[in-house]
Amino acid sequence: MSTLSKLRRLVLRQDVSVREASRRLGISRNTATKWLKDGQMVEPRYPQRVSGPSILDPYKEQLSQWLKADSHRSKRDRRGIKAMFEALRAQGYSGSRGPVYAFAQRWQQEQGNAARGAGFVPLSFELGEAFQFDWSCEYLFIGGLRRRLEVAHTKLAASRAFCLVAYYSQAHEMLFDAHARAFALFGGVPRRGIYDNMKTAVDKVGQGKQRSVNARFEAMTGHYLFEPEFCNRAAGWEKGVVEKNVQDRRKDIWREASERRWGSLDELNNWLEQACVRVWGEMSHPEWGHLTVADVWQDERVRLMPNPRAFDGYVEQPVRVSATSLIHFQRNRYSVPCEWIHAVVSLRAYADSLLVVGPDGRQVRLERSFERDQTIYDWMHYIALIERKPGALRNGAPFKTMPEPLQELQRQLLRHSGGDRVMAQVLMGVSLHGLEAVLVAELALQSGRVSAEHVLNVLSRLQEQRVPEPPVATMLTLNTPPLANLQRYDALRNVQPHEASPESDHA
Repeated sequence: MSTLSKLRRLVLRQDVSVREASRRLGISRNTATKWLKDGQMVEPRYPQRVSGPSILDPYKEQLSQWLKADSHRSKRDRRGIKAMFEALRAQGYSGSRGPVYAFAQRWQQEQGNAARGAGFVPLSFELGEAFQFDWSCEYLFIGGLRRRLEVAHTKLAASRAFCLVAYYSQAHEMLFDAHARAFALFGGVPRRGIYDNMKTAVDKVGQGKQRSVNARFEAMTGHYLFEPEFCNRAAGWEKGVVEKNVQDRRKDIWREASERRWGSLDELNNWLEQACVRVWGEMSHPEWGHLTVADVWQDERVRLMPNPRAFDGYVEQPVRVSATSLIHFQRNRYSVPCEWIHAVVSLRAYADSLLVVGPDGRQVRLERSFERDQTIYDWMHYIALIERKPGALRNGAPFKTMPEPLQELQRQLLRHSGGDRVMAQVLMGVSLHGLEAVLVAELALQSGRVSAEHVLNVLSRLQEQRVPEPPVATMLTLNTPPLANLQRYDALRNVQPHEASPESDHA
């Protein structure tokens, strides 16, 4: 229509010839003459173009099958058009992704599966103003098992930079750890945080915007100095930036992660952090298409509040130590020092560990397990008890986790009379001198003479450590520091440095 308007102005108002006007506008003279025959401004109509054979034709049936199968899956398990395009390329498709996306869109419209929904109000955020937080549920193979993961999504509302961290639950300690990791990756803290009404943050939802905020969650917001803001009920569009991030990440990062096997959760989270930063540099910003998310994040980072030290995000509860020196936490049992038997200790649960504070103020950190009905022993917690009951070494369950040299030494010593007491003395050396008892076991086994007398002899020699002499305090200072100069020694002997000795003349 713009070309027709320009043509009519040139010919009918400025008296430019049809030949000259068609040359200026880059159209055919016949086309210009045809348009000008109609005295009114009518939009030109063209016959529908009949498309010829497409490079996508051999793959349309396969693509239709994938789209049909995808429509029966849940939104979390759908592969997305990008994954299908890459799968077609692996099968030999050499075209661009445009025909693939166009075919998928037409197929969805024909099947009536096109996305529908009510309208939403577009939101706009200033740099450094806010971040949005949400959880999603994913499944991956970790340690050879298919595990359910709770993934924390933290996304800056302005630059769209995001951070993903995977956990086994959505407990408070996981929430605190996710914020600490995200703020460290972003390089600062925004002024506001936008959440839904999750139970780890809101104890009770009141009328309107009234919320009874969880005490530990409020302590975290006070530590990082950002203001929490909670959405209305059933109003997920109020944090649509992070809601969309959940769907988008399933099409790239989680699709790639599902094709691998992970040894541990730490290995997965380290890879997720690198994958997030990589995607920042590949994604175009939705508002500034000529910039990537990483480019806009560079501008937003300088407007964030300084990131303090990580919030000490633990959940504390008292527990009682059993007669077998075990504590119970979330359907698992953990060993603690036997000196705390029958005492009430403080258990602080972190995202990946447990910190136990005894009645004497001593602290013991334990590796946290997310399995069920497990008993996790530390044989060093029972050494003081073995000193009084050495006979328990023979079938003691905690001592089956000792290093192999110690287990072999125990098997050899228990063949002799009094070997259990000797083994108890060896283990006592661990609490006194560290893991030198392992060295005792290795030396005794290498000698080939495993007996009580020999092991005690080796243990006593290792325990005889020379006390270092303290430095002598003096106010004297040397004007001339000593130098390693042999010529001064020769001068004292009145002998030249290169003078031959008398004995050499007779030689």
